[in-house]
Amino acid sequence: MKLMKTLMAATAMLALAAGAAQAKTLVYCSEGSPEGFDPAPYTAGTTFDASSRPIYNRLVQFTKGASTTEPGLAESYEVSDDGLEYTFHLRQGVKFHTTEYFTPTRDFNADDVLFSFERQWSADHPWNAYSAGITWEYFNSMSMGELISSIEKVDDYTVKFVLTRPEAPFIANLAMDFASILSAEYAAQLEAAGTMDMLNQQPIGTGPFQFVNYQQDAAIRYASFDDYWNGVQPIDDLVFAITTDPAVRLQKLQAGECHIMPYPNPADLEIIKNDPNLVMMEQEGLNVGYLAYNTQQPPFDDARVRKALNMAIDKAAIIEAVFEGNAEIAKNPIPPTMWSYNEATVDDAYDPEAAKALLAEAGVENLSMKVWAMPVSRPYNPDARRMAELIQADFAAVDVDVEIVSMEWAEYLAQSSAVDRDGAVLLGWTGDNGDPDNFLAVLLGCDAVGSANRAQWCNEEFDGYIQDAKVVSDQAERTALYVKAQEVFKAEAPWATIAHSLVFMPMSNKVTGYVMDPKGTHAFDGVDITE
Repeated sequence: MKLMKTLMAATAMLALAAGAAQAKTLVYCSEGSPEGFDPAPYTAGTTFDASSRPIYNRLVQFTKGASTTEPGLAESYEVSDDGLEYTFHLRQGVKFHTTEYFTPTRDFNADDVLFSFERQWSADHPWNAYSAGITWEYFNSMSMGELISSIEKVDDYTVKFVLTRPEAPFIANLAMDFASILSAEYAAQLEAAGTMDMLNQQPIGTGPFQFVNYQQDAAIRYASFDDYWNGVQPIDDLVFAITTDPAVRLQKLQAGECHIMPYPNPADLEIIKNDPNLVMMEQEGLNVGYLAYNTQQPPFDDARVRKALNMAIDKAAIIEAVFEGNAEIAKNPIPPTMWSYNEATVDDAYDPEAAKALLAEAGVENLSMKVWAMPVSRPYNPDARRMAELIQADFAAVDVDVEIVSMEWAEYLAQSSAVDRDGAVLLGWTGDNGDPDNFLAVLLGCDAVGSANRAQWCNEEFDGYIQDAKVVSDQAERTALYVKAQEVFKAEAPWATIAHSLVFMPMSNKVTGYVMDPKGTHAFDGVDITE
């Protein structure tokens, strides 16, 4: 009998060991730390990768690897003939995550949709300012507050959005990260406990992975959500190993310490391509990298000064030195792969002597300024410090003295939004929904001043074109308006447009199921690891 018990115990231990051995962990060497885990207040892809994509869902979602939309938490929707009412029929039986800090008592329903949008929309909502300094950058930049007339709960599984005007990109906008659906029940629990800040630190969603823990600036851990409405994931655990240096990310990838990494150094591309243990995907990025002048601060409030500085920048040299040739010079604020791109635009020529003359004409002498350099690698700018140094040398050639400044990523994003910010900011954008509005309105519209509009530029003519384009459904008419908007942008030069880059995604050859996305998302649902 004793021998039988011993054998049974040994068998149980072997079974446990086998189960543990079969558990799969995917490690992603991410490029930076998230600003938080509530995606709605932010616009950075680094934050979305860590929050909205693994943890949450939206009413509609983008088809993997594309800019088309498909059903998400809403199984279907209808639009009224006048384009002012959108009625969403919600998916039933969708579960929220169960964690050590929250156990849901009900499934996802209309109350969660109302909570997720009303907190951004209404200044009187108790969750509108639940954390110090919080802003709803996307919601406000896209004029959603003016667009929405009402959000109505028809019944537990039907929600109606009533708009003040037609909005051509409305469905695509609802597939974006800021429109992620959070749990109203979890929010009520936090509010009752007086711990509302935890919504941004210990998230609850309906997505493929549930949050486990976050070690600041080091690692984020997630577990596959067994009750996910769209199917259990092939991997058991997902880890974001935060690694800001691209050279170190590559070392970890080669050593097998991570399976996927973003934003390799351009100088390392050949090494990666020649490594038999690695695979590298690549595609044209839906992106633009730029230098945004603060047009509300002198002398950058003078278009002549901005034009002069643009003519001082040797963009061809930047493409070679920073991107190793894996990018093209940007002349417009939207990429050439996007519909409505203005082919007729003439870029500011590299001409230091003409730049000096234009600065003199504007009465600017002995200009000193700051150029802000991002602390993280992005597809539109893999090495902002190096780019800033090249711009510093270019500006010195036209007698402009540059001080390069940088700071931690979340602080960089927050401070660069300030209307009284000094100097010019290196930043960029990867399109979130495939619509020109996502670039032109979000980054350059009047409603975005003080948030995503880092140039703090509000031009009535430009804004008129992009606002008119929102309410037109015909793509040819919208294109004509966006072409005119790009002409105004080029004449006024709130940015120096720098580059549109190729995007590269190195990974272990054991990874299967990963799909690159033109919108720059990094999502791991459906991804597996072969042994």
